[in-house]
Amino acid sequence: MTIGNQVPKEDRKSRKSKPVNENDPLLPKRQEEDAGFDEFDGASFTGAVFNLSTTIVGAGIMALPATMKVLGLGLGVAMIIFMAFLTEASIDLLLRFSRAGKNSSYGGLMGDAFGKYGRILLQVAVLINNIGVLIVYMIIIGDVLSGTSSSGVHHAGVLEGWFGEHWWTGRFLILLITTLAIFSPLACFKRIDSLSFTSALSVALAVVFLVITVGITTVKLINGSIMMPRLLPDITDLTSFWKLFTVVPVLVTAYICHYNVHSIDNELEDSTQIKAVVRSSLALCSTVYIMTSIFGFLLFGDGTLDDVLANFDTDLGIPYSSLLNDAVRISYAAHLMLVFPIVFYPLRLNLDGLLFPSARPLYQENGRFASITIGLIALIFLGANFIPSIWDAFQFTGATAAVCLGFIFPASITLRDRHNIATKKDKILCVFMIGLAVFSNLVAIYSDAYALIKKNSSPRA
Repeated sequence: MTIGNQVPKEDRKSRKSKPVNENDPLLPKRQEEDAGFDEFDGASFTGAVFNLSTTIVGAGIMALPATMKVLGLGLGVAMIIFMAFLTEASIDLLLRFSRAGKNSSYGGLMGDAFGKYGRILLQVAVLINNIGVLIVYMIIIGDVLSGTSSSGVHHAGVLEGWFGEHWWTGRFLILLITTLAIFSPLACFKRIDSLSFTSALSVALAVVFLVITVGITTVKLINGSIMMPRLLPDITDLTSFWKLFTVVPVLVTAYICHYNVHSIDNELEDSTQIKAVVRSSLALCSTVYIMTSIFGFLLFGDGTLDDVLANFDTDLGIPYSSLLNDAVRISYAAHLMLVFPIVFYPLRLNLDGLLFPSARPLYQENGRFASITIGLIALIFLGANFIPSIWDAFQFTGATAAVCLGFIFPASITLRDRHNIATKKDKILCVFMIGLAVFSNLVAIYSDAYALIKKNSSPRA
């Protein structure tokens, strides 16, 4: 899954072996010149894989079984694999052009290609995408633990199911405790490699969810209570054809990790390992995605909801159904809690770069670090409590920002080709990326807007 040779010959060495120029300044003058922590010996390959994998596997995994309902099992799995290859290609382009321009951040690379406004555009896209993602994570955690109401129907959370409805099982208090006890301490780490252990645990929890789902599906396959799913999409008219494109933002969002690649690369002891890190992470996450999609769709069929976690709120028709439901929901909520700091890390870094572009690196300024961290966590907490309908907004803003970060920006940098290293094959691929991203997202936004308008206008009819 590689296009071209991303690492110049002079960069193929360990960071430890890099010679020191006695004329170099002791401290970087600007944020873009920040190369990392001199006292840090280097992140391990395994830690880097877990950190990147945790960046990839977030809330998107819960929407993938629903894409099988739209695309069919055969085409759906093929699209997951295709998006993995396309994601690897776009990351490869970012790294190659970063090496050529000696840029250590995505923002620096955009600035190199398009100037100050290119960097600002990238930072704004990261803010929109990551704030939206983190608010959604917190909303889901609140729904899972404290329950939620939809269309007049209340779905009890895990704590409500165990202890009943009390003030101390309410959404606000549960999210406040989670924020203070889990999110805030994990958000205080200044190196992304410090989160490698929690990232490994997060991936393990995602695997726990997958194993339980596979086990339930296998039992129901043996007792014959599962029908054979569709392998291809059910296209009956033009509307059903256009609906196929609505899954693209979901697939794009599921693989977005580009904003963390440079941070992970900068902390690696050997910078040439980043290609293998990206490949390993994408292979691991694609396997989890494919297995979740197949067995989630097999289990619930055409009744699969947009968030498959909501399907685990009913009787599964097997022994210990209630216990398994709770295990699935708790493991997923814990997974999101541990994903939070990995997505928060680049959010804080890009907001700081947007507000203080010429200041010293953030890790050297404790006051600035603490202020930005507290402000962002407070904003996300308030959003999760007072914007419960974030899903509609996330479909329009999050998916659009995500497709820019994942495909449009890397392709634009390549077509700009300031260092004259892009091949003809690269440019053809980039035109395809931009065309696919723009077309599919316009169709998806139109389809979602049409469905939303139709839903809101139907009671008046």
